Amino acid sequence: MTTKFKLAAIALACTTAFNASAAVELYNNDEGMTFTADGLINIFYSSSDTDMTDDAGVETNSKQARVRTGFLPSYIGLNSSNKVGDYTVATRSSFWVSLSDPDVERGGQGFGTHSQIDIRQFYATVSGDFGEVLLGKDFGLFNRSNIFGDELLLGYGQTSNALGLVDGGNVSFGNIATGYTYAFPKAQITYRTPDMSGFKLAVGIMDPNKVHKDSDEDMPRFEAELTYDTTFDGGSVKGWVNGMSQSSEYAGADQDQSGVGYGVNVKFSGVSLTASGFDAEGVGHFGGLDHIVTDETTETDGYLVQASYTMGDNRFVASYGESTIDNGTMETESSNTNVSYFRTVVPGVTLVAELNKTEIDNNSTSNLTAEENNVFSIGAVVTF
Repeated sequence: MTTKFKLAAIALACTTAFNASAAVELYNNDEGMTFTADGLINIFYSSSDTDMTDDAGVETNSKQARVRTGFLPSYIGLNSSNKVGDYTVATRSSFWVSLSDPDVERGGQGFGTHSQIDIRQFYATVSGDFGEVLLGKDFGLFNRSNIFGDELLLGYGQTSNALGLVDGGNVSFGNIATGYTYAFPKAQITYRTPDMSGFKLAVGIMDPNKVHKDSDEDMPRFEAELTYDTTFDGGSVKGWVNGMSQSSEYAGADQDQSGVGYGVNVKFSGVSLTASGFDAEGVGHFGGLDHIVTDETTETDGYLVQASYTMGDNRFVASYGESTIDNGTMETESSNTNVSYFRTVVPGVTLVAELNKTEIDNNSTSNLTAEENNVFSIGAVVTF
């Protein structure tokens, strides 16, 4: 459990780049320079009931009532923009914090606070008629739209106990590992095209992830995403495909990693329908973290289907996601079923109520062969 908890903690799971969509303007001069700030704070009460069965058939049950961070950590973002001739030079930095303090590895004693600061974005962009170049650290492109389009971004989502998420000092996981991998923030140089009749292409070179501390990566990691947006009378359609590729050499053997993600979202008359999926080799693991790489014999795939209906200040969501990982000796299937209700009280304040049922099955002879985790959560999200 300790190792799995550490892996879950590394993720500080996830993610969206609101990128100052509701930013507060702090400075604006007549020469085209602006400085803005944006942020999010959320907190949830969660009540979980978890049944786990090991390879010997021994069943254990755990019930926990917690007050903790949801799918997104709380964050504050700082943005600048400056018009220089025909170009715009901009920057963004965002600092993400978990509000979940108890230290499980020390018996839950909570010695001081453990609110980890995670810098997920620290980049500059140069844009113009040619498109945009991003220089710095930002979320990856592989499975980017899959996760950014998740209806549970402002909610809670899955909290597998096998990943240490029930008592973890960080976040819940949304649908990470139950429908998509996490587009982990990476150091990168990425080019984005201007809008081409609804199409936009992003291609980037990124710092590769190592298979082993002694492995060689003589080329960067390549990621790309193509999106298409269009509207029709009373609605809109967005489609996307993304992918990644990198290679490693370890102990005289080449190990290649690759993946592809895809999806479509249709909106009309308050209804939003989303279907997405991915398929990868050597990328991700049980916890769905795409920065953990191994050899190509490990195969991972998954899908997510969601429907929501928005009526005034109310949004209702139904969601099902599933991921499978097969390393040649063990196959693990994880799924999450969710129903959610989001209520906008005033602009910038949203109340959330959720029911999640996460199930995990594998054919291993490890300590875990099955888990059923039922969670009720209710919380609030404040944005500016």
